[in-house]
Amino acid sequence: MQIGIIGLGRMGSNISRRLMKAGHSCVVFDANAAPREALAKEGATGTTSLAEMVKSLGEKPRVLWVMLPAGRITEETVEGLGGLLEPGDIIIDGGNSYYKDDVRRARTLAEKKIRYVDCGTSGGVWGLERGYCMMIGGTKEAVNHLDPIFAALAPGLGTIPRTPGREGEDPRAERGYIHAGPSGAGHFVKMVHNGIEYGLMQAYAEGFDILRNKDSKSLPEDERFELNLPDIAEVWRRGSVISSWLLDLSAAALVKDPQLEQFSGFVEDSGEGRWTIEAAIEEAVPAEVLSSALYARFRSRQDHTFGEKILSAMRFGFGGHVEAHRPAAAKPNDKP
Repeated sequence: MQIGIIGLGRMGSNISRRLMKAGHSCVVFDANAAPREALAKEGATGTTSLAEMVKSLGEKPRVLWVMLPAGRITEETVEGLGGLLEPGDIIIDGGNSYYKDDVRRARTLAEKKIRYVDCGTSGGVWGLERGYCMMIGGTKEAVNHLDPIFAALAPGLGTIPRTPGREGEDPRAERGYIHAGPSGAGHFVKMVHNGIEYGLMQAYAEGFDILRNKDSKSLPEDERFELNLPDIAEVWRRGSVISSWLLDLSAAALVKDPQLEQFSGFVEDSGEGRWTIEAAIEEAVPAEVLSSALYARFRSRQDHTFGEKILSAMRFGFGGHVEAHRPAAAKPNDKP
């Protein structure tokens, strides 16, 4: 298929590369010339404006994937495309937009018979190699039309053992993508995914902080242990019930820098955690762990602990997120 990719940051560029590797044709645009020129050298068609991109997409219906930060820039881009596209064309928002914005956009674009699909996309800077987990909202017709795109981006079955009893169920879930429901459902599922991520990360952070402080002079001398955190992280990766990719990233960061001196402990939040708590309040669902994890990030901006350095290390590992008060010299680990 032919597809336009708007926004060539860490994920947008690699989404383009993974699609081209699978044989799809990419027309790309970014306000910054460097990434679009780099992708043009790799086989993409570079364009310098949304209008030029739309004209360059000869295959009908046109398909455009917006991979920009949630908020005003995505809103303006979707609105601009709405004035350039024709009935039947499809806009995909693959960023982390607020799901209520998706519901509104889909309704507005439907008046012009332009189809809108929201795609919560997880995979960070490793998506090119590992594939992207995708949670998709939109009409069945639009999502089915886009299946070759989603199938190419998804991780596939891989080596993960198949879940017993799934015979006869939608096979897409096993391959790493789902049609979650109508417009907004994809980003809603991704929003809760990110809220859970906050809680998981906070649990690891607090655990490693407890381990690190076991040699504190405030404890009786015969109860102090000088523990090897890189070894503990590594052994937990091997058969432990708390093994995970987040633990893999923690182990990689700790073996490289056991004191995590390159991290300040100042931890940002990207919005989805807040929206998840708002949804819990609207639904009257208790979410104590997720709320505490969000508030811990707020507190980290005033008083930093080793645990928060673990949080920063994980965020940098999976998404390349550079915290506001962290030295900029470090680079992502070579392996997750």
